[in-house]
Amino acid sequence: MHVFRYYLIVIHIGNVWIGFSQDLNYSSQDISVNTFIDGTLLTPTDKEQPALAILIAGSGPTDRDGNQNFLKNNALKKLAQNLSSNGIATFRYDKRIVKQIRNGNVSKTIMFDDFVTDASSVIEYFKNTKKYSKIIVIGHSQGSLVGMLAAKNRADGFISLAGAGQPIDQVIIEQIDKTAYIYTEDAKKAFNIMRTGKTTSDYPSQLGSIFDISIQPFMMSWMKYNPQEEIAVLDMPILIINGTKDLQVSTEEAQSLKNASPNAQLKLITNMNHVLFIIEGDDLENSKSYNESFRTLSPELLSEITNFINSIS
Repeated sequence: MHVFRYYLIVIHIGNVWIGFSQDLNYSSQDISVNTFIDGTLLTPTDKEQPALAILIAGSGPTDRDGNQNFLKNNALKKLAQNLSSNGIATFRYDKRIVKQIRNGNVSKTIMFDDFVTDASSVIEYFKNTKKYSKIIVIGHSQGSLVGMLAAKNRADGFISLAGAGQPIDQVIIEQIDKTAYIYTEDAKKAFNIMRTGKTTSDYPSQLGSIFDISIQPFMMSWMKYNPQEEIAVLDMPILIINGTKDLQVSTEEAQSLKNASPNAQLKLITNMNHVLFIIEGDDLENSKSYNESFRTLSPELLSEITNFINSIS
């Protein structure tokens, strides 16, 4: 176990909290929840029963820090460290496919529900320790829907970060319509077949990264869920956050989640992108930031999450 010390002063400017200096400590411990899940627990050393935030990563082979092979931004690591420096314990974990890749035995049968099972197992693991005053699930991107499903009847609160408000097939169709509209009808046709539970080879090669036959079973297991329906049945405090410069998930997606859950809080953060950085420039700067770990997270994001968690009784 490692203990970290650094100094932070908190200054309130408008609606933004910025940290600079107060002696705050947290310990770090690597934990294997089960054979699939390895992660890192950060625990404030000055609290006996802190709140615990469980961070769930987005799509692809994303590790506990929010990184993939050629994209290193450390967004989830930075989020965890900032929350723990503010008195909130955090647990972040590698998606099961990350461990499989490292061990050289990637399963071809991973389904979306496996990620929900993993997240549920993590929540139950920490609930059973009885060390935490409350457990909050924070799901980023694909992890938002995973988190909704896992948090039900298990967690004390839920935070959606850049989470889609529509089934994944509808999200993809809209993206294709905006970027390569000549393939929109082809995508709709393929998804309609997949909705019947059947795979299809009837799609143009240009859409192969989406409809490759090896991917279709996973996509079918994912697209059966409607985030609006899932968030509507959550009986707990909910915070929905989206950035106005998110290239992957629009603010309309966040608004649709809010419409489905009227009691949820909605926060749209100006100029924040998908990996939680503030982007002042154009789309080129935005996309490059996915691999720029030197950047800092949005101070407003950290303030909103911290205040929300502390407000849950």
